[in-house]
Amino acid sequence: MRPARLTVAAAAAVVAAITAVTGCSQKSESGSADLVRVAASDSACEVSTKEFPAGKVAFEVENKGSKVTELYILFPDDRIVAERENIGPGTKATITAELKAGDYEVACKPGMKGDGIRQSVKATGSGGTEKRSPEADAAVAAYRKYVQEQADETVPKAQAFADAVKAGDVAAAKKAYAPSRIGWERTEPVAESFGDIDPKVDVREDGLEPGQDWTGWHKLEQSLFAGNKIDDADKKLAEILMTDLADWQKKVGQAEITPTSMANGAKELLDEVATGKVTGEEERYSHTDLVDFKANVEGAEKAYELLKPVTSKTDPALTAELDKQFAALNNLLEKYRPNKASYEFTAYDKVTDEQRKELSDGVNALAEPLSKLAAAVAK
Repeated sequence: MRPARLTVAAAAAVVAAITAVTGCSQKSESGSADLVRVAASDSACEVSTKEFPAGKVAFEVENKGSKVTELYILFPDDRIVAERENIGPGTKATITAELKAGDYEVACKPGMKGDGIRQSVKATGSGGTEKRSPEADAAVAAYRKYVQEQADETVPKAQAFADAVKAGDVAAAKKAYAPSRIGWERTEPVAESFGDIDPKVDVREDGLEPGQDWTGWHKLEQSLFAGNKIDDADKKLAEILMTDLADWQKKVGQAEITPTSMANGAKELLDEVATGKVTGEEERYSHTDLVDFKANVEGAEKAYELLKPVTSKTDPALTAELDKQFAALNNLLEKYRPNKASYEFTAYDKVTDEQRKELSDGVNALAEPLSKLAAAVAK
């Protein structure tokens, strides 16, 4: 889960570097998606229209408040259609989504906490039901298979971690911790789309909502790496983690996946890197941030590679730039992978401030063109 990871000033600086800003019109910048403007503040979430044609819709949000905010497009049952995080004060961001006719909610979350300030909206007409290109259909089918495979591969690795915790074996649990999270980190936006699973398994202490019990990987990470111990409560938490991950494994095949949700998810994964991994906040006790970093990049790149047959036709220049920036960031990460045959990386507390800046610059260089992927897919 993504708590308010940065101070307002720090988040604004990150978002200013990685968020694409678009102009205001009745159509999106590409001209292929209807545009709904959202004015977010610390106390309001105003939409320019509450009814719009179904199909490809671009939501442009401007944060006029003093707090970092998030924008969510939600189904009535709170499943996530699309989202954009870490929108700093005074900045804009755009999400492009494919919406069939029906009711939805637009939610702004100032401070990135709670249920947010919501507006009910409606998509009307027959848009969003058009037949996709064969390339787009193939991308969705392949990505659906990929996210299921990642869940299926994660559960046994997580079980090995949970078994070590329940056995009271601190050393074995520490060793199994980072590998147990790789598949989750590769496909996190899909897991988050269900709303209720992510807060149970991946929340950090500073991301807890009032009254929420702290469960999941990071509570166990704290016990193992900060406390160097396992108690009876931790053993119970290991069982709860496996129950929640089994729920994820069962639900992931039911996720709503579209070409634009794949593109938005790729951008979300880079935002995760920029606001959690580069800062060292995600794995603050184990310092295994670079494992998560690599997994996030791999997940983003997988979505992009599957969409490339679409974008190579709609925006070949963007495709070339994304190829270049993914290669550059992957090459940079390899510097921190001493054994190329393993998925082990340098502990993040051993990475200097100068090296962290280099990694951050690499992420920002990729995030800027990646923010344009959904619009290219929607053309």
